[in-house]
Amino acid sequence: MLTAAEVKGVMAAKSRLHSTKRPPKKRSAKLRSPAGRIPAGKTHKRVAVPAPGVVEAALAAFAHEVRTPLTGILAISDLLATSDLGERERRWVDTIKAGAEHLASLATLFVDAAKNSNADATGRNGVAAIEVREDVFDLRVLARMAGDSLAGRAAAKGLQPEIVISDALPSLVVGDPVRLRAALENLIDNAVKFTDRGGVALRVEPVGGAKEKAKGSVKGSVKASVKGHLKAGARATASDKGKVGVAFSISDSGIGLTLPELRRLFRPFSQANVSIASRFGGAGLGLSSVKQLARAMGGDIVAASRRGGGTTFTLTVTLASAGSGKAVGTGAPADLLSAPAPALRVLGVEDNPFGRVVLNTILTELGHQAEFIGRGEVATERIAQGGFDAVLMDMVLPGINGIEAIRRIRELAPPLGRIAIIGVSGRDDDEAASREAGADAFLLKPVSPRALATALLEATRRAAAAT
Repeated sequence: MLTAAEVKGVMAAKSRLHSTKRPPKKRSAKLRSPAGRIPAGKTHKRVAVPAPGVVEAALAAFAHEVRTPLTGILAISDLLATSDLGERERRWVDTIKAGAEHLASLATLFVDAAKNSNADATGRNGVAAIEVREDVFDLRVLARMAGDSLAGRAAAKGLQPEIVISDALPSLVVGDPVRLRAALENLIDNAVKFTDRGGVALRVEPVGGAKEKAKGSVKGSVKASVKGHLKAGARATASDKGKVGVAFSISDSGIGLTLPELRRLFRPFSQANVSIASRFGGAGLGLSSVKQLARAMGGDIVAASRRGGGTTFTLTVTLASAGSGKAVGTGAPADLLSAPAPALRVLGVEDNPFGRVVLNTILTELGHQAEFIGRGEVATERIAQGGFDAVLMDMVLPGINGIEAIRRIRELAPPLGRIAIIGVSGRDDDEAASREAGADAFLLKPVSPRALATALLEATRRAAAAT
């Protein structure tokens, strides 16, 4: 046992030992190499970062798989809507169609968001990543379809719909109908979702000196929103020759938004506030993508609170006029939609059984006959046997893909090698490659009966002109 003097000596020695220890050095940037790497002998955690383009490719593949069944849902609901249905059954069909349209719009917006994320990761401008299509389409039909979608969703929730489509709206224009429809579906979905009582409204009109606007036909908060938007310098204007400015205003009598909420509304993965996210759900991605899309189409989007409650979103875009009879990027004449279509025998190259049933149903309703095969390498053999007027070629196939199949068909001796070919895909990035391989037209899933009829007429006319 230690005496008191020995204990005192041990404590003194321990104190001297602690006083000789150096204080810990602060971490310095010199510990790292000039390249910013941790020196040899040091360990650190590594975070796996996907290579540029991996996420984009994965979401594009997802969109293709999703759009194939959506083609069927939308096509069959379109056909059902034209049949003799009771009021209750028609509401069911409208609900099915509205849900499918919303899923299709989400697929489009998510793929665009993936492209923007990849652009940001590689240091490019995110907006430039959106490559808008240049297709001829009927703007009035698109506006009516958006109105039908709003009316169907409003009725399902017990809301009062109001749709106003200006008579001054042009008919045939050139632009990106798929993304424009996706943007409108997102805005319509939000308007209905955030409104429990009252109504929702859609107003579509030309902007940039349109007569209706000069007469003040747009009233209340919608008028203030459009005027404020144009005053702020919206790029959707009809002042440029051959350009058509169009404003889509979607209003609701819902929960409304405060000024701070309006300011952060269009940020990626952001919602107005936490309570909205917890109550209504959603990823907060749609409005950010809609704004990027609007700017890529020469326009913009603004939001404004309405007097008495609710919000008005005004989306403006700039489209090219197709009145001259020539569609930019497609070569389709302006009278495609009104020209009578002869009965055709169509070879469909589609490996998805569901996709076959849908395409066969649409072709039959259009008055055509169809035969289907599941592999691209068999297409040349079947065409060589003769008897077909056109080919519907899916881009994603087992064995050789649709691009290679088109090339092989074009290598056949005329007239077989000049048969009309329509590329079909759930990824719009496939269009350029399919046309380069020799496709006469291209369809982006989900495919509507009207789009398929137009593409068949365009492709057969181009094939006939080539011979």
